[in-house]
Amino acid sequence: MTLLGRILVPLLFLVIVVGPVLTVLIALFIGPWLVDLLAANIDIVRFVVAVTGVLLFSIPAAFIIIYMELKVIAFMNLRRGPNRILPAGAAMSVVHGLKVLTKEDFTPTGADRLVFTWAPVVVFLTAVMTFMVIPFGPGLVGQDLNVGLLYLFAVGGMTVVGLLAAGWASFNKYSLLGGLRSAAQVVSYEIPLTLSVVGLILLAGTMSVYQLGLQQSGWFWDWFVFRQPMGALIFFIAATAEANRTPFDLTEADSEIVAGFATEYSGMRFGFLFFAEYVNVFIVSALITTFYFGAWNAPVDVNGLMAWLNANVGTSLQPLTVALDPGSLGVGLLILLIAVPVALTLLFAAPFYLIRTSKPAWQALLLGFVAFNLLAGGALFLIAYIGLDWVAGLLWFMAKAFAFVFVFVWMRGTLPRVRIDQLMGFAWKWLLPASLLNLFATAAAIIVVKSL
Repeated sequence: MTLLGRILVPLLFLVIVVGPVLTVLIALFIGPWLVDLLAANIDIVRFVVAVTGVLLFSIPAAFIIIYMELKVIAFMNLRRGPNRILPAGAAMSVVHGLKVLTKEDFTPTGADRLVFTWAPVVVFLTAVMTFMVIPFGPGLVGQDLNVGLLYLFAVGGMTVVGLLAAGWASFNKYSLLGGLRSAAQVVSYEIPLTLSVVGLILLAGTMSVYQLGLQQSGWFWDWFVFRQPMGALIFFIAATAEANRTPFDLTEADSEIVAGFATEYSGMRFGFLFFAEYVNVFIVSALITTFYFGAWNAPVDVNGLMAWLNANVGTSLQPLTVALDPGSLGVGLLILLIAVPVALTLLFAAPFYLIRTSKPAWQALLLGFVAFNLLAGGALFLIAYIGLDWVAGLLWFMAKAFAFVFVFVWMRGTLPRVRIDQLMGFAWKWLLPASLLNLFATAAAIIVVKSL
């Protein structure tokens, strides 16, 4: 046996045999005590889990969007894009992020060191704090505030404070121009952005972001985009400007003011600004999904459809649920958890070994173990999708949100950047009157419907 085989065979034994045994023993002896401890401090646990989940999700989301930009814009330009690091260059964005974080962190002479250092932190944290009220699925929300919309606009508006501080503290004319542009842009587009959502408040009767998602359950024609089409369009345009995305990326226009507010930044501080921009892209996409495109709800009413089929076809299509009592698992389940993975691994390894008898046995076992885990993972995901509402909701939410992320990337690869006077004029001359018209029309329609 080769050296690699001597290393992998014990590891496979630990994963296949020792792993399930330790899992069962921990669940039997430590599980009840741990559950009681967590239940007694449920508020603290919920806060820690929500904050940890948000922080752990924000950076990978930025990496995924960066990779999408690299690949999608490359395909639009008939190029291959990154194709060296992992299949299809999947780790290229991670390498770019690590490269930025390992560069020298330099503070220019004459800069206000304190403000220059904390400005990127403010920009990044305001983006991350927005995640706390975004519902990713039924029950998957950091905090369901009854003033969630007010919280979103209050925290989201703090981004411009960080951008303006970064531009002023850099002691650079291009940085200052970028910061002033960001202030003017946010002041202009914050008004139509807020007014476009007031129509939703009139229709839903709540400012809770989670309740907005609940009220869009059912079929796709129950989504707010069909009751507020003008509001959805205004929100999309204004949110694009708020996120500093093409064609409204005047705050860091490289053809005019080098890199705008980020001109003098490098190293980790530039990384904060860099990641915050892409996190904002996902946040805007998530907000559009939540407000107008059904949040986590599927386009079809799955429960209603299954009830109709059950009543008309005569067969129960409800998902199977199995309740296991940890106290009654016993030796039988312990043996089952050991025997089944081992047997299935050997079963999947047999074809790999029989096709090429010259292949070492440990390689066939490794391939069989991978094939078994892929099949088991797919089966568990299918069962979870059918039996757990939050898994299905999370899948639909992510699919819709990343569809809008693709739209933002598509816009960056096709649309030219507008001039600053066009940007400001469009907000005050077109978006603001349109948002007021949408608000008045929504209020009038509600009054007419209630009077009928």
